[in-house]
Amino acid sequence: MKSDGRLLILALIVSLHISGIGCNNGNDRSVPENPESLRYTIPTVVKLIGVQWFNRMEVGIQRFAEETGHNTFILGPPRSDAALQVQILEDLIAQDVDAISVVPFSPETLEPVLQRAMAEGIVIITHEASNQKNFDYDLEAFDNAEYGAHLMDSLAECMGEEGEYAVFVGSLTSRTHNEWIDAAVARQREAYPNMRLAGSKNESYDNQQNAYAKTGELFRKYPKLKGFLGSASTDVAGIGLAVEERGLEERTCVFGTSLPSVSSQYLTTGAVDMISFWDPADAGYVMNLLALLILRGETVETGDDLGVRGYRDVTLRDSVVYGQAWVDVTRDNVGDYDF
Repeated sequence: MKSDGRLLILALIVSLHISGIGCNNGNDRSVPENPESLRYTIPTVVKLIGVQWFNRMEVGIQRFAEETGHNTFILGPPRSDAALQVQILEDLIAQDVDAISVVPFSPETLEPVLQRAMAEGIVIITHEASNQKNFDYDLEAFDNAEYGAHLMDSLAECMGEEGEYAVFVGSLTSRTHNEWIDAAVARQREAYPNMRLAGSKNESYDNQQNAYAKTGELFRKYPKLKGFLGSASTDVAGIGLAVEERGLEERTCVFGTSLPSVSSQYLTTGAVDMISFWDPADAGYVMNLLALLILRGETVETGDDLGVRGYRDVTLRDSVVYGQAWVDVTRDNVGDYDF
């Protein structure tokens, strides 16, 4: 009954966002002069609502709405659950929105509902889901294999190219997380033979407490564990807390994808050595821009400048749009970022 109540609340939220907005409004895609009758409705459905990563993404989505006059907003389930994402998407299809941007928790699980959306004429933009089959464009902030190799090179330098390390993903179904880690492990095996992966991928389900608890288990199982790579934005914070509690800041190397607002305290103490990320606000803005371009009958090509940092010279491969948007942050430059 509690789950049904949450789904009802989500449905009501969707209806409130969309109420009174016209959809499927013809071929006039002029921006920014945009009469009320031609406003497109473009919701963005994220993996999990209320976490810092997607709070930051909402900033970009709101900026897009302010600059273009279109109706863009963010929705997501209260926990990382593909079934709840499906329910939100089904509600949006019923509301006949113009386009949907989505960050899938499980791309495979979303295939049927995204296929149905496209059959209804709804434009679909995905993010962190290059293996999705039913989409118009997928947006990737960078080439995932290059990023994974970069993370491993950084970790290896910190570890002196030797010792045991562990890896974390949000889930085994999170395509992008697994691409980063697979590329990182491949880079280690190719270039750093004196390093060794301890166990296999650890799932955190995008939850800091899960990452913290799993790190404790790993320390007990692998007493000589020296390095960590995290993928979900909360992974390194959970790992860093476990490292800090054990006083292992000097002995360990912790790297991964996160945000300063999530991990800055651990960067400051040395429990986390470096985080890398792309600005979710920029990704949210560009996802909506891609949707709008399609609604206006336009396309994206390799070399295009989408007008947002990190996406000024994009590469297009098989309908996947790649930017060059990652940045590295350590204790030395974490103060340069306020999100």
